[in-house]
Amino acid sequence: MLEPEREAVADAARCLAEAGLALGTAGNVSSRHGDLVAVTRTGASLATVSADEVAVVDLSGTSVQGPPPTSELALHLGAYHRYCAGAVVHVHGPVSTALACVIDELPAVHYQMVALGGPIRVARYATFGTTELAETTLEALEDRQAVLMANHDALSYGEDLSSAVGAAQLLEWVCTVYWRACAIGTPKTLSDAQLDAVRTEMARRRYGSMVSTEGSR
Repeated sequence: MLEPEREAVADAARCLAEAGLALGTAGNVSSRHGDLVAVTRTGASLATVSADEVAVVDLSGTSVQGPPPTSELALHLGAYHRYCAGAVVHVHGPVSTALACVIDELPAVHYQMVALGGPIRVARYATFGTTELAETTLEALEDRQAVLMANHDALSYGEDLSSAVGAAQLLEWVCTVYWRACAIGTPKTLSDAQLDAVRTEMARRRYGSMVSTEGSR
């Protein structure tokens, strides 16, 4: 059941680990197909995860096939219900995680952040795997494609696995830019009007974004 989706989820997870966005079992990936979701199992090492380690659950969280799903299943299902996501990525990138321990919001320091919806909020801290964590994270995700989670990590979603992985990669890149800029001085930020101008120009030119780059192999 969902064999292509399970293979794709495993492939995306390995890609994220290879990119340094997931260390050991820290992170999880899912993809929706109709009323079913393929999601990495609890305790899976993303660097070596196989399709057999990808669970299949329905949108209520009931197991349909495979091993027990990740303990962060509520985050994934919440994004599917609330934002009609096609895929969800939850990673522990080193720079994004570090910033999530320090800042309350990642400001718009680069125009490519329009692909994520603008400045990135930091959801307040809650214990991993809890309903509270899912609720506070999903609330902070409103009108965005990604969110930082205080003293924890990051979550992103997209219409498919490629865009969800791309959003995670873009977020880590922007966090790195911000971190390096702060080491030099006070970063300049873009206003809402400037971001709107970028959106208008990208639409006029029919430009894509970094989020749409191929994120899995």
